[in-house]
Amino acid sequence: MKLKGRGSVILFPLPFQGHINPMLQLANILHERGFSISILHTRFNSPNPLNYPLFRFYPIPDGLSENHVISSDPNRIVAFVKFLNSNCQTPFRVCLAKLISTSLEDEDPTACLVTDALWYSTQAVADDLKLPRIVLRTSNVSSFIVLSSMSLLFEKGYLPLQDSVVEMEVPELPQFRFKDIAMLEASDRESFLQFIEILVQETKASSGIILNSCEDLEQEFLSKLSLLFPIPVFLIGPFHKYFPASSSSLLPQDRTCISWLDKQQPNSVIYVSFGSVAAIEEADFLEVPWGLANSMQPFLWVVRPGLVQGSEWLEILPNGYLEMVGERTHIVKWAPQQEVLAHPSTGAFWTHCGWNSTLESLCEGVPMICQPSFGDQKTDSRFVSHVWRVGVHLEFKIERGEIERAIRRLMVEPEGQEMRERIKLIKDKIIFV
Repeated sequence: MKLKGRGSVILFPLPFQGHINPMLQLANILHERGFSISILHTRFNSPNPLNYPLFRFYPIPDGLSENHVISSDPNRIVAFVKFLNSNCQTPFRVCLAKLISTSLEDEDPTACLVTDALWYSTQAVADDLKLPRIVLRTSNVSSFIVLSSMSLLFEKGYLPLQDSVVEMEVPELPQFRFKDIAMLEASDRESFLQFIEILVQETKASSGIILNSCEDLEQEFLSKLSLLFPIPVFLIGPFHKYFPASSSSLLPQDRTCISWLDKQQPNSVIYVSFGSVAAIEEADFLEVPWGLANSMQPFLWVVRPGLVQGSEWLEILPNGYLEMVGERTHIVKWAPQQEVLAHPSTGAFWTHCGWNSTLESLCEGVPMICQPSFGDQKTDSRFVSHVWRVGVHLEFKIERGEIERAIRRLMVEPEGQEMRERIKLIKDKIIFV
């Protein structure tokens, strides 16, 4: 994407870790091209301005309490996004108008607004202020197509999901089975479809779409996306490879894991992290440590506070477990993931398959064990395991034996070496810096 001329760009990230990261990475890219950067953000989950001294930050009220916690329930996440769009539209308008006025006074005119695709309420504001709005979609092309086709999938009777067809391919999207496109079980189908409709409508009304992906990964889906969205589409990812590891983490990163990795053998460690939002039932969680231990591989495990509802942190682990595994494990609350995946000791990544994590793993040539929860994680997982064939999909109940077998497939058996060779070919295609 070629952007010329002096001016400022205003960016508005959604206050989720997985959405803030790529937006601030994009801000870095635009700043490198000569644009001055203003970050407009909610007070909730606000980025730390000290980490970005070259950017200007402007908080807006959002109506949330300081101790608000994002639910891991996908229906509540949709409701939360709708709440934000309703609550933030007026303060967003006031702040944006002021920034545009100030930029003119400073002879640094605002070139455009870049917002997360889920900030659909910002399109009307941008239109009123005669400012081009470009949408950043933080997932990949294929999952955006599935999401945008949700109304059609319901109309054709593909959804809600029927037991008789879960394993069958979707005729219009043969890379996916019906179970892969069931992004969530909507508690209120009409409300969910209205949410998708307005998201699609306001994206089509924008001046263009930026995606954190690249043609070498998703060439076959670009023509389908252009049919759905007859506006300019820019694939300029992977964002994080333009610059060193981002400092936009909302959680403190425990760097002791890097010194632990330094002591391990090359390609020997299974790195386990299920992202910043996903939650696990206690019964499922208790299968994880045994599967990891029984695999006999060293493992770096991120156990985020709140991962298991009602648990503080590690107190629910079996008595004597940590003593039993000893130096073979290192457990942290949060890790500098890009550095972990780039470390020569990391041999596999057990992940929820959010797009940021998937892309980071592809860029470092680390094969994956996929444990998706909802949304684009399901389509990402299908691509990893069956289209690119660089990972194993744990599709059924979390069970220690299945976990052990999946790890051994990746780390010990010939199949894992074949996946490692395939993912290296992908890495070589998509890395350009």
